Amino acid sequence: MKSMLAKLQKVENFVIIITSIVMTLSCFAQVVNRNLIGAGISWFDELARYNMIYLALLGTEIGLRDGSQVAITMVVDKFGGKFRQALEILAMLVIVVFSIVVAWSSLFLLEKQILNYQVSIGLGIPMVIPSAILPITFLIIACTQGIRMLAVIRELFKPGAEKAEGGTR
Repeated sequence: MKSMLAKLQKVENFVIIITSIVMTLSCFAQVVNRNLIGAGISWFDELARYNMIYLALLGTEIGLRDGSQVAITMVVDKFGGKFRQALEILAMLVIVVFSIVVAWSSLFLLEKQILNYQVSIGLGIPMVIPSAILPITFLIIACTQGIRMLAVIRELFKPGAEKAEGGTR
């Protein structure tokens, strides 16, 4: 399971690198076209916007996976031991359920875009392409948080956890 997550992380990192480069180049080209050439090309702006959305959502997933997201832990920090782990499990469960609901709901959005054949104004691409990041990202979030949650549950019921816990107080 960890090897699958490692491969997924490599793919995410590659996508983040590519989208960062494309976003930077399209913003630069838009500024050059507008200020030096005097021609505003609308699809540069649209391309940068879609890449920014991809970056924000994939960055959210990476932050949740690494635990580097901003969190208010005032309540959780007051507790220790198994109760703290139980609160962490509850928080991860909420994230997993929320992510599954958002991913499921976004599939209906994609279905409508396919049926109506919605295309973007500037690029002329099917809107399914930029919108597909929603179910993809939230399914990845659900999977990674689910795996993290299972690891915390295993740690909670691990034999000898009582002895290690008692020695830290």
